[in-house]
Amino acid sequence: MSRRGRRARDNCGMNGTSEVHADGGRDRDAEGRARNARPRDGLGRPLPYGVDGVARQPEGVVRSPMDTVTEAQALLDAGKPFHAHEVFEDAWKSGPEEESGLWRGLAQLAVGLTHAARGNTTGGARLLRRGAGAVEEWASRAGRDRPYGMDLTDVVAWARDLAADVERDEEAIDAGASAPRLRGSTPR
Repeated sequence: MSRRGRRARDNCGMNGTSEVHADGGRDRDAEGRARNARPRDGLGRPLPYGVDGVARQPEGVVRSPMDTVTEAQALLDAGKPFHAHEVFEDAWKSGPEEESGLWRGLAQLAVGLTHAARGNTTGGARLLRRGAGAVEEWASRAGRDRPYGMDLTDVVAWARDLAADVERDEEAIDAGASAPRLRGSTPR
């Protein structure tokens, strides 16, 4: 895309970083950076301004790894994998470098579950497999398959099974009913 095309796209909010309000203003944070403050549903889809949405996860929260797993699991169980991905993303960005592959892979799994629940079965399956590969690779390199009480072998198997299921069935899934159990006993 040309520079002019990118600028036009960016100026009309198509890059997802800001939206134009009915009054013509844009969502900005205290430093003036574009933010998208539109309300969202439980799967992270934007809703019209003025509609009540699901409370968004605060960004940049530093949690202990155990708190990250606990909070992400609660969001997954509630059918909010988009929000769980934001919790994993915080851990990925704020945690030790040697754990970034684990948290990034878990974030990809949550996004894959989000896409599958939205009905994007191709994208969902792709991200579930990519996340499973990242988690498996991290566990192999780190020599750990149960960090912070998580059963990564089970989580990887869950992701690959779900990817195959959504590709085969080609229809949206129930995110809460299909959510992994990070600390074991994942439904398949």
